[in-house]
Amino acid sequence: MDELLCIDKMAATSAASFSAGSTVAFGTKASQLPQSKPSALRFKSQKSLATFSGLKAATFVKCVSESSFLGKESSAALRGSVVPKAQKSSQKSQYHVNPLASYKVAILGAAGGIGQPLALLVKMSPLVSALHLYDIANVKGVAADISHCNTPAQVLDFTGASELPNSLKGVDVVVIPAGVPRKPGMTRDDLFNINASIVKNLVEAVADNCPDAFIHIISNPVNSTVPIAAEILKKKGVYDPKKLFGVTTLDVVRANTFVAQKKNLKLIDVDVPVVGGHAGITILPLLSKTNPSVSFTDEEVQELTVRIQNAGTEVGEERAGAGSATLSMAYAAARFVESSLRALDGDADVYECSYVQSDLTELPFFASRVKLGRKGVEAFISSDLQGLTTFEQEALEALKPELKASIEKGIASAQKQPVGA
Repeated sequence: MDELLCIDKMAATSAASFSAGSTVAFGTKASQLPQSKPSALRFKSQKSLATFSGLKAATFVKCVSESSFLGKESSAALRGSVVPKAQKSSQKSQYHVNPLASYKVAILGAAGGIGQPLALLVKMSPLVSALHLYDIANVKGVAADISHCNTPAQVLDFTGASELPNSLKGVDVVVIPAGVPRKPGMTRDDLFNINASIVKNLVEAVADNCPDAFIHIISNPVNSTVPIAAEILKKKGVYDPKKLFGVTTLDVVRANTFVAQKKNLKLIDVDVPVVGGHAGITILPLLSKTNPSVSFTDEEVQELTVRIQNAGTEVGEERAGAGSATLSMAYAAARFVESSLRALDGDADVYECSYVQSDLTELPFFASRVKLGRKGVEAFISSDLQGLTTFEQEALEALKPELKASIEKGIASAQKQPVGA
């Protein structure tokens, strides 16, 4: 294992203004969840806001309808907190963003294809006070580069196994994009064995140094690496199923984008729950649950489902073998990080799809929409699996054997490997 590279998948940000945010569904009743409506925060460069460590703004914060990491509730709260004389927001939520960043995030595999753009996007979050970047090589330059961005987070770099423990001390959210992409001549078993070993070693360090942190697994195959992580945490005696997440947000991001394009809808209005797993046919977009309600022909359902399932291949082919979907994955991962931070900060209206330990089906792990809170998963949105179309119900049953096999493969791999002291 010569290097930690990030597997598949980053996001673009606007240049003239600070714009960050994530798509989240709001509402307290699972059966009546409204659609996601992200709002971007744009800081016009006129006066300094001391509370934002270099971010500039006028005497107002303008909310615009764009893709962003902060949801509408967060935008309103942040606007109220940074504008001294702003009137109270009309939003019902009592959540308020504290402009003084207070959370620590660690990215393990930060020098890779996902890790670098992900680090940049997380650096933009007003909720992050410290950003710890770890890799086995080439991370110092990444940290130096990102540290020049005038946003609150302090950036620290950590290189090699000897510095891994310190990279995790006091961390609230750990993101693991570390691993290797599949290379020519490499079998799927080769890829699995390498990444399984990487995830095992990193999760052991998390268990030893920040056992209470939210753990975001990006390393592929997620359908197996999340069960591996769970087994390692169990052996260490620190497993909390509410705080272990497989990041499947990219499937939702893609579903929202493709549906909006196909039906000529405003992207910010579209929210498609995606359930199952995070590979091939285990990815099941529930198009019948699209918000706002929209009708699809049978042909459109088939076409959209296959495109969402094979979107990674689509990117790989367009890159002509010179890369994979690192940028969109980084964007999706940053969105999930921001949602986790908002939940930790007390926002009561944070919903995301994620691959977690679940009792919604007979499978021990399953991706679905969940409500996030300070202690992790607070609730499963079971209504998403009710009233499915015949196509969706058949696809759900068809994915279960493959997902079950991936879960069992991960568990068996973890149980065979001794856990470090």
